[in-house]
Amino acid sequence: MIRTVDLCKRYGDLEALCGVSLSVAEGDVFVVIGPSGCGKSTLLRCIHLLEEPTSGTIQVGKDTITFGLGHPMPSGRALARYRANIGMVFQQFNLFPHKTALENVMVGPAVVKKMRDEEARELARELLAKVGLSDKENVYPANLSGGQAQRVAIARALAMKPEVMLFDEVTSALDPELVGEVLEVLKRLAKEGTTMIVVTHEMAFARDVADHVCFMEAGLIVEQGNATEVLLRPQNPRAQAFLSRFHGAGNET
Repeated sequence: MIRTVDLCKRYGDLEALCGVSLSVAEGDVFVVIGPSGCGKSTLLRCIHLLEEPTSGTIQVGKDTITFGLGHPMPSGRALARYRANIGMVFQQFNLFPHKTALENVMVGPAVVKKMRDEEARELARELLAKVGLSDKENVYPANLSGGQAQRVAIARALAMKPEVMLFDEVTSALDPELVGEVLEVLKRLAKEGTTMIVVTHEMAFARDVADHVCFMEAGLIVEQGNATEVLLRPQNPRAQAFLSRFHGAGNET
């Protein structure tokens, strides 16, 4: 469902991604871990084409795009069609402050997909129920907790009915007591077979839901494989050192 081949991204002399190749099967949860600044968020932003890769190939569903000299990035309708198949949820919630929770979820289907308001409203109500917020549909973002706002953001992404979902550190801006409610939503999506790439520092969550895990360092994937093997028995010394800080996960046998 998702594949990258030798994906590179440079900012001047800085090489943020150095030939990243990965493959995510339909219905899989692929978790990306690693230290801050290693390229995790850049990888997701390149897959969503919020950033134009310098070179390499990205395949999402039936769309395959090659980047580099002589290969301009899609634009206009082609770019919109590509992005419509990919839902992305960011660290910050990015909700429209002047719209209620219900209206925030409705806006994509109504504006982009030209769905009738009544139909978009019903879909939004179903998705707010899915993330446990049926009682918050008329509440504005300023009156939501961080965890509630992030769940609205997840519902908004799902409203476009994407083929895949990308989650970029969706709990990092939350108070610790609110992290669990967002992770529970992701766990439910995983059980339903949603294809996901999740960037996270939540190792317990990764252990519980991931099918595959990759560890990134300095723009490279230095280890990837079965979640249990990577999280509990990493082979790369840098991955071992990183994971040893999380409840001794890197030293378990």
